[in-house]
Amino acid sequence: MTELSADDARRLILRAQGLLGADARRGGVEGMLRRLGAVQLDTISVLARSHELVAYGRLGPVGRETIERAYWHNPARSFEYWCHAACILPIEHWPLYDFRRRAYRGSKQRWHEVPRDFEKVLHQVRDSGPVTTSDIGGAKKSAEWWDWSDSKIALEWLLDIGELVCTRRIGWRRVYDLAERAVPADLLGVELTDEECIVRLARIAGAALGVATRADLIDFLRLKGPHAAMLDEALASGAAGLVPVHVAGWPEARPPRRTAVAPSPAISVTSPSPNPATRGAAALGDPGSDLAGSEAADNGPSDLLAAGATDQGLSGPPGLTVSHAAEPGLGGSLDLATAGTAGRGLAGSSSGSALPGADGLGVSGASVIGSAGSVRSAGIGGRAPNAWADPEALASVPRGRHRTTLVSPFDSLIWHRGRTSRIFGFDYQLEIYVPKPKRVHGYFTMPVLAGGKLIGRVDPAREGSTFVARHVSFESSAVRAVDIAAVRDALWSAASWVGCTDVRVERVTSEAHTRPLLDALPLGPSDSR
Repeated sequence: MTELSADDARRLILRAQGLLGADARRGGVEGMLRRLGAVQLDTISVLARSHELVAYGRLGPVGRETIERAYWHNPARSFEYWCHAACILPIEHWPLYDFRRRAYRGSKQRWHEVPRDFEKVLHQVRDSGPVTTSDIGGAKKSAEWWDWSDSKIALEWLLDIGELVCTRRIGWRRVYDLAERAVPADLLGVELTDEECIVRLARIAGAALGVATRADLIDFLRLKGPHAAMLDEALASGAAGLVPVHVAGWPEARPPRRTAVAPSPAISVTSPSPNPATRGAAALGDPGSDLAGSEAADNGPSDLLAAGATDQGLSGPPGLTVSHAAEPGLGGSLDLATAGTAGRGLAGSSSGSALPGADGLGVSGASVIGSAGSVRSAGIGGRAPNAWADPEALASVPRGRHRTTLVSPFDSLIWHRGRTSRIFGFDYQLEIYVPKPKRVHGYFTMPVLAGGKLIGRVDPAREGSTFVARHVSFESSAVRAVDIAAVRDALWSAASWVGCTDVRVERVTSEAHTRPLLDALPLGPSDSR
C-alpha cells in the first residue's frame, strides 16, 4: 500500500485538477473537461458563469467565446446531465449515465409531478426539431423559480430519462433535441448495466480527483443506496482501477455499511418512449434523493444544492437532504498487482504487476512517494488505507508551476466542502443564501489559490471597467509579501480577463494587510513587470 503525506496528496490532487504543471493546458478547454470528468453549471454570474471560471482558473485568459464553443458545439462534444450536480459532461460519457436514466424512469416523477401528456412534447421535438422552452410555451407559470410550466417539466423529464439531450445552448437557454439525433450512433448503441456504469464512472472520478476518500467519490457522482454499494464493490475488487493509499492526517476509514446490490439488466439507451402504464416503482430508490451528496461524511456544510435554482434547472430538487455516508474499510486487503488500471473513458481495464515509481522503479506492496520523488518502503506495519488514488497519479511526482487564480465556488477542486477543509485546512461556505447582515466574507466569495494553497478570499464585483474587490481576507494573520503579491496578481488577472482596466479594493481583513495590499495594487500583476 502507498503511504502519502498530506502535502503529497495535495500536490497530486492539484495536478489531477489541472492546477499544477504545464501539462494541464494540453487540449485547451476540451482537454480540461475530459481531465475533470465534469464541470458544474450554475446560473449565478458575477464575473462570469462558473463553467467559464473553471476554464479560466486552469487555462488563464482564454477567450470566453472559445470556452462556450468548446462546451457547446455542433456536432456535440459534450452534453448536460446530473453528475455531482447539473454538469457539462464529455459526450463519450453518455452511456455511463444509463444507471441514472433508468432510475428516473422508474421513479415516474422529478420533484415536479410529470404531466400525463409529456409524450406530446416528445412528438413535438421529433417533428419540429431542436427546441427551447420558449418554443413550446415558456418555462414558468408564475414568477416563482420552481413553478415550472408543464411543457418545461416535460422537457426536463424527457432529458432525465434520456429521450432528449442538451448538447448546446442559445445564450443561457438549453436547446433540447432527440438523443437519437444529437448523440453519436456508436454511443447510443452501447448498453451498460448499472454496475458497469458505476465501475467506469468511479475510475473517471478517481482520475479527476487524484486522491480521494470513498465519501469524495460518492459526492462526485452523487451515489446512494445500491449504487453506493456498487461503488464499494468496485473499489474492493479493484474493478474501478483505483488503488488503496493511506494519507497521513486524513480521517481513518470507518467500517462499511452493507447494502444489497441487485443485479441490473442491460437496456438500450435507444429504447422507445416510456409508457406511463408500465413504468414500475423505482427499485433503486428515488433518483432525486440519489443526487443528495455525502459532504456530511466529512462534516462539511452542503450549500451547492441550496434553494435558488432557476428556469434552467441547474440545482437539485428542493428539500434535498445530505446523507451521512460512512467511510468503509476495504473489506480485505488489496493486492496492487491485481487492482488494475481501467481506462478513463469507455475502454476496458488492464492490469500490471507493479506501479511505476517516481524514479522509474517498480513499486509494489507498501510504499511511500516522498516529496522529493524518492520511493521508500513503508514497512509491513503501515496503517490501513483511508483513501483511493489514481495509479497514473502515483506514477510520478507532481512538478511545475502552481496556478495563481480565483476559484469558482462550484469548482470541483472545492465543491465538496469537507474535502476542501481536509486538503487545504480551509473552511468555506458560499454565502449567497446567507442574509446580507450575517455574511462574513461576502455574496460570491472566491478562494484565492496560490502556491498550491488557498491563501485568502475575494468577494468580487464589476462596476463598468473597474474590477471591485468588495472584501479581501487572508487566511494567515502574518503579513507575508508572497501572499500580498499573489492576491494582487489574482485580482489583476481576473480583471483583465473580464475586460476591466482598473482594480479597486474596498475592504481588507485584517487591518495589518490593508496598507500592504493597497500599496501593491498600483504595481500591477507580476508577469507584466
